[in-house]
Amino acid sequence: MRRMIAIILLLAVSGAHAESLQAMIDRAEPGATIAVPAGVYGPIKTDKPIKLIGEDWPVIDGGGVSDCVVLVGGESEIRGFVIRNSGEDLDKESTGLRVMGRGAVIENNRFENVLFGVDLKSAPDCVIRGNIIGSKALDIARRGDALRLFRSNNCLIESNTIEDGRDALLWYSNKVVVRNNISRRNRYGFHMMYANDVTLEGNTISDNSVGIYVMYGQNYVIRDNRLLRNRGPSGYGLGLKEIDRYCIESNVLSGNRVAIYMDGSPLRRKAGNAFINRNVIACNDIGFAMLPAVKGNRIEGNSISDNIEQLAVLGRGAVEGNDFTGNYWSDYTGYDANHDGIGDQPYTSRKLFESLIDSEPKLRLLIYSPAHEAIEFIGRAIPAIQPEAKFADPA
Repeated sequence: MRRMIAIILLLAVSGAHAESLQAMIDRAEPGATIAVPAGVYGPIKTDKPIKLIGEDWPVIDGGGVSDCVVLVGGESEIRGFVIRNSGEDLDKESTGLRVMGRGAVIENNRFENVLFGVDLKSAPDCVIRGNIIGSKALDIARRGDALRLFRSNNCLIESNTIEDGRDALLWYSNKVVVRNNISRRNRYGFHMMYANDVTLEGNTISDNSVGIYVMYGQNYVIRDNRLLRNRGPSGYGLGLKEIDRYCIESNVLSGNRVAIYMDGSPLRRKAGNAFINRNVIACNDIGFAMLPAVKGNRIEGNSISDNIEQLAVLGRGAVEGNDFTGNYWSDYTGYDANHDGIGDQPYTSRKLFESLIDSEPKLRLLIYSPAHEAIEFIGRAIPAIQPEAKFADPA
């Protein structure tokens, strides 16, 4: 039958119900547009390209049992709906909206009381834009992922609000752009595993357990984000674990337990492979937390200000093989006699109390106590007991 580019199908407001919407979808030609008026409808599933346009916020209700919307056919679109009340069994992975086809557009919808929010499985070239994605009022370990991409390349995630869920997860998904989203009160704001060529820019990620965590990938651009008050058991604003080729620039990281955590990154330790530039890292418990084996980063032009501990070494030894240069350190005690804007002595981090809490974190209980001040006084008075410098910034 000849493909129809646009057939406008209207449902009557009075008496609309689940069967009528699903029946209308079943009868529609591929490529049809269905305009759906206000009302409450049951779960739906499509197996062909189709556009669903909500008028006055119609509701698709899963009845607390199943998935609410399943888009199987490629090139489908859904806009302007309230999608609510999926099932709540984690083993069934009940979802507000599941996509299993190429090129879906999911735009300007509200997800309420759903276990998983938007779930893409082998669904490349999709757009997820302008949605509000909530979750169920469950313990955080029992919630599903607010957003999950699995083997879904070339997707755009833009201008969504993601809140009170578990994670926004990109898994084996390459060439994804994550732009101008708000993530708050989740476990992980955005969590990437085995994902490559990912850009995260302009996002505000706050009050989560972890802001952004990146594992086992390469080619990342992380810029112009605000990572604020991420303070769970890990409490990283940004975590980097065994990734390669990244540029982290012009972000604000403030109020986190740890602003930037680094483990095995960059993986190949090549010069010119990893850049952390022009970020504001301020008012965190710890600015940088690095394992001693971290090497190959160029850390330049950052403002590192008023963190309780500017840099913590998580293990024995110093942080060597990284190029710290041209950063502002708020606790620098040198001088600039020639007024060229660069201190005449290198910045070094060798405080006795910091060295003690790096090896025994429980001593953080004594921060700003008389014992803390006494230990620092002894360290300054008796240079022989000062620890080796963790690192140096020559400029």
